[in-house]
Amino acid sequence: MSTLTLYSYFRSSAAYRVRIALNLKGLDYDIVPVHLVRDGGEHLKPAYRALNANALVPTFIDGDVNIHQSLAIIEYLEDVHPTPALLPSDPATRAQVRALALDIAADIHPIDNLRVLRFLKRDMGVTEEQKNAWYVHWIVEGFKALEARLAAQTSPGKFVVGDTPTLADCCLVPQIYNANRFKVDMTQFPHIAAIHAHCQTLEAFQRAAPEAQPDAE
Repeated sequence: MSTLTLYSYFRSSAAYRVRIALNLKGLDYDIVPVHLVRDGGEHLKPAYRALNANALVPTFIDGDVNIHQSLAIIEYLEDVHPTPALLPSDPATRAQVRALALDIAADIHPIDNLRVLRFLKRDMGVTEEQKNAWYVHWIVEGFKALEARLAAQTSPGKFVVGDTPTLADCCLVPQIYNANRFKVDMTQFPHIAAIHAHCQTLEAFQRAAPEAQPDAE
């Protein structure tokens, strides 16, 4: 058994990011599925809350080390397993990668997260159609800004920044998976779509995909 364990849900964007990073770094790890819907949500049970008080996935275990929050996990992997690097060595480019990753992980994803959608339906009384419209609206708004940034790059590469995958790509691909689930028209984002298409040719991204997970439904 690997000493690295990832508590994951196959459709969790945050867990998907970490799976990509682990695969890009060529690390062996075990997945412990945590179903976010079945039986009221396994992440809400006391056993899982004892691992992660936030009751969210992912949770990452490396021996005695327990880390929550996907970007913190990936930064930890970068520190402990620095090659291949997911953050550029140049400080300015490194900051750019982090900023683009946060555009997704901090600005788009949280307001479209499962617990937000549940609150909208259960507590605010929105319809399924209104909930889906909310979801699509915030993805489109975020992707408009990201597409503009990519279009403005003076030396565009195959990935979000340059010709090697970075933290930003780990965040982008899961968000596109969500966009496709909710039928967002990706033709309006040609730069984003091209990067996604290239990422999908790599085994690390293929192995991290929701449909490739042991708990896929």
